[in-house]
Amino acid sequence: MGDYALQRKNMVESQVRPSDVTDRRIIRAMSNVPREDFVPAAARPLAYMDEAIPLHDSRTRGLSARTLMAPRTFAKLLVLADFEEGDRVLIVGSGCGYSAAVIAEIVTSVVCVETDSALLAAARTAVATLPPVTAARITFHQGDLAAGFADRGPYHVIVVEGAVPELPPALLQQLSQGGRCVGVEQRGTVGHATVWRRVGETFATLQAFEATAGQLPGFAKPATFAL
Repeated sequence: MGDYALQRKNMVESQVRPSDVTDRRIIRAMSNVPREDFVPAAARPLAYMDEAIPLHDSRTRGLSARTLMAPRTFAKLLVLADFEEGDRVLIVGSGCGYSAAVIAEIVTSVVCVETDSALLAAARTAVATLPPVTAARITFHQGDLAAGFADRGPYHVIVVEGAVPELPPALLQQLSQGGRCVGVEQRGTVGHATVWRRVGETFATLQAFEATAGQLPGFAKPATFAL
């Protein structure tokens, strides 16, 4: 077994800090959460590489399109979220649960929506190993990612953990006034980390930086036909 604690420290010092991530809460959380516990066993040696990690192994079918976001991209996306301690956060496509574990060290309420039952089971198992105070802040729900989870809203922050061509209005409507949604908006071959901020009934949009992330299921635009 590798020295994961040392690898985690190196990840923060060589990937996160040099990427203009100065929020000490994000740095502390990513220094604390054992990323290796949130990936398939075969991928643990890669847990702290600066790349996305497939969330599947040789015994699991149907998960090849889902990935754990690269640490650098993930950390910069969290900066855009501009968290406050009392925020209620919705994670759309929570996958293996790593993002929930990190965010739960910063805020007091994290609601996760995941469509894949295998990923959901793995996330629950991994989160159960966290300190009780952190684990108690996280709840999981299985459902359609694009639908979000309005039952627990409105949310101060929505984190879309992956790339989508666009966000459905019904998901953005789950933001509170002044709330922020962050994710990777994929247009063609180029993705941009984007923040949507609710102002009344409108949503101001800012593309912050180019980013790559795995596609989330359920967000594809309907096909159109022209005569």
